[in-house]
Amino acid sequence: MLGDYRIAGRRASEIAASVEAGVGSGALEPGTLLPPMRELAGELEVNPNTVAAAYRTLRERGVIETDGRRGSRVRHRPATAPRHALRMAVPEGVRDVAQGNPDPDLLPPLDGPLAAAARRYAEAPTLYGQDPVAPELALLARAGFEADGVPAGAMAVTSGALDGIERVLAAHLRPGDAVAVEDPGWGSVMDLAPAMGLRVLPVSVDDEGPRPEAVARALAEGAKALVVTARAQNPTGAAVSAERAAALRELLAPHPQVLVVDDDHGHGIVDLPLYALSGATRHWALIRSTAKAYGPDLRLAVLTGDAVTMDRVRGRQGLGPGWVSRLLQYAVVELWTTGAVDPAAVAASYGARRDALVAALAERGVRAHGRSGMNVWVPVADETAVVTRLLTAGWAVSAGARFRVDSQPAVRITVSGLAPAEVPELADAVAAAVRPVLGGRRD
Repeated sequence: MLGDYRIAGRRASEIAASVEAGVGSGALEPGTLLPPMRELAGELEVNPNTVAAAYRTLRERGVIETDGRRGSRVRHRPATAPRHALRMAVPEGVRDVAQGNPDPDLLPPLDGPLAAAARRYAEAPTLYGQDPVAPELALLARAGFEADGVPAGAMAVTSGALDGIERVLAAHLRPGDAVAVEDPGWGSVMDLAPAMGLRVLPVSVDDEGPRPEAVARALAEGAKALVVTARAQNPTGAAVSAERAAALRELLAPHPQVLVVDDDHGHGIVDLPLYALSGATRHWALIRSTAKAYGPDLRLAVLTGDAVTMDRVRGRQGLGPGWVSRLLQYAVVELWTTGAVDPAAVAASYGARRDALVAALAERGVRAHGRSGMNVWVPVADETAVVTRLLTAGWAVSAGARFRVDSQPAVRITVSGLAPAEVPELADAVAAAVRPVLGGRRD
């Protein structure tokens, strides 16, 4: 079970530290089954409750995962080794289409909005005790939600989409609970859930979002939450269609206790309508980030949801950071009221590059996905080989392992910095890289 490694300690903290030391040194490899609590308690001559407390600590830190009677195992990707660590350094002279950043030329300047926020602050400084959501931001956000058919609900503001997802999950879930996430999907969510002590149930996706049969399976396996990317899904570009949303709502109807989280990080960069699952169950939240449309450093997302969820989120936030700076909130108000970003134009710009690459790959016999957003997802047989060949050809792409649990290998290509003239050259390189090597020669 543990090989030659021996867990030591008399206190829960010491036992947990011993396991973490084994994981860190490599002595306890990913997937290693830990001893049952009573068995380990007997070996260490401690109370079983002490071992239970140690295992609970390890789950909360994302070091191990527990699956009922199957026992506790070392996670295959401990929280101390997040997926973004899989990024490779891009050598000088290599074209980088791996990073997933928006096109800087499509981002609005922030000096004006921030200056306007500063002038507003000079007239009425933010003080303790004020509403954590600036009234003007709340009005604009509510109008946007209503226009997209999102149910009325209380609101909160967090430091970006991931912060919002974490706060919403923490409002309802506890270590050991299962959360259904898209696979392939956003690697940060795949890291966040285990770091919170949650079990990840992968849900396969196609161009229209999570597959109903996969969601049904996750619900049958006890998922207590479902996280869905409404549009511009990272990494596949999927967007939930009206028909898919209706099918998922029907699946969720018999499970009113399941928490549903809609991530609308693509707001402002896509022209596809929003088909959210908000309100399909008793507890829900929709998170709308400003990062992709206005800049990654504008760390702000607006949330809405049911009264209980938002009350818990705001209450816990009040005991931590308190609120997101109103300087940022009023900068967003300025951006929204002045129309600094034309979503249709931004969507058209990304769409032209994305569609051109998908079409060019299809002409070369390479299947690719990219319905919305700034990424193209290319299924491959061997990620490492394809990434290496493309690097040699002068292109840096992202290995799909950062975004997968059980889904098939692929690579992600970000088109945001891609010039139209570069598309044929990149398509040629990808087509050459994905062809199988037989007898030392490519087909």
